Amino acid sequence: MTAPVIERAEPADARVLGELIAEAFQSLAACRWLVPDPVSRRRILSDDFHILVEYALEWGLVETTADRRAVAVWLPAVGDPLPPPADYDKRLVAACGEWTERFRLLDELFEANHPHEAHHHLAFLAVGPERQNNGIGSALLRHRHAFLDAQGLPAYLDASSTDSRDLYARHGYRAAEPFRLPDGTPFWPMWRPAGG
Repeated sequence: MTAPVIERAEPADARVLGELIAEAFQSLAACRWLVPDPVSRRRILSDDFHILVEYALEWGLVETTADRRAVAVWLPAVGDPLPPPADYDKRLVAACGEWTERFRLLDELFEANHPHEAHHHLAFLAVGPERQNNGIGSALLRHRHAFLDAQGLPAYLDASSTDSRDLYARHGYRAAEPFRLPDGTPFWPMWRPAGG
C-alpha cells in the first residue's frame, strides 16, 4: 500500500474531521455509555468532537490525510497550561444536551489521570471505517513521532479499547492501570518515552 499523504488540517476542516471521529468512534463502549441513544449518538459525538478539533486547530496540531478520512489530533502539554476552549460549558450543553453530565465526568476522569510531565497529548486518532486496518493510523503516528523523537519529547494518550491499546503498544506506548467509567468501561493511560 502506498503511504498516505499527510498534511496539516485547516480551520475549514474542523466540521468534517469532527464527523469523521464520531463515525470512527460511535461503536466504542465509551461512546455508547456517553450517549446511550443510538439514534442521536453520532450527531452528538460529531458536535462534541467538532469543538475539540477546533480547539486543537488553534492550540495544537491536527494532521490528516489528503482525503480527510484519517486524523490525528495533538495538544502540547509543555510550559504553561493551555486555556480551556472558548465558551466550553455553553457549547458542551448545546452539543450534548441531556448527556452533558456524562461528558463532564469523562473530562474529569481524563484530567485526573493526565500526567504532569511535559509531553504531547494524542487526543484522538481516527480512521474512517472503510480504511481501517490498512496502516493509515500507524502512518499518522510515525509521522508525528519522528518530530517528537527529534525534539526529545514524550507522548501520552488514553486508549479506549484493547485494539487501540495494542496498536499504541506496537508504537512504543506503555499502558498503566486503566481507569473506568461508571459502567466499568476502561481507558488505559499510555505513555511513550522520548525516543520511543
